[in-house]
Amino acid sequence: MAFFKHKIFKPFKNIFVLIITLFVVWMLFFDANSWLIHNELNSDIHDLEAEKEYYLKEIEKDKKALKKLSTEEGLEKFAREEYYMKRDSEEIFIIEYEDSLKTQNND
Repeated sequence: MAFFKHKIFKPFKNIFVLIITLFVVWMLFFDANSWLIHNELNSDIHDLEAEKEYYLKEIEKDKKALKKLSTEEGLEKFAREEYYMKRDSEEIFIIEYEDSLKTQNND
């Protein structure tokens, strides 16, 4: 028992202190409900809440876009800009700048 001669290990001579220490170490690191697992789960919860906030903002943005498209003017504007639709008496000229064209280098 030369191992327990040091001052550091003197409290571990008591069996109760030794058992409590082993119990605490077991609960912190090895148990199914350990501190490490709780820490990982808390970080997952934080990530999911941030993702939830992102999707709520996207839903608000989509609701505003749907509200715009529900009017006749908004629907006409969308059709003209996205699908290049025109009235019978109109002509449309599409002007594309060189830096906005898709090339093989900047897909």
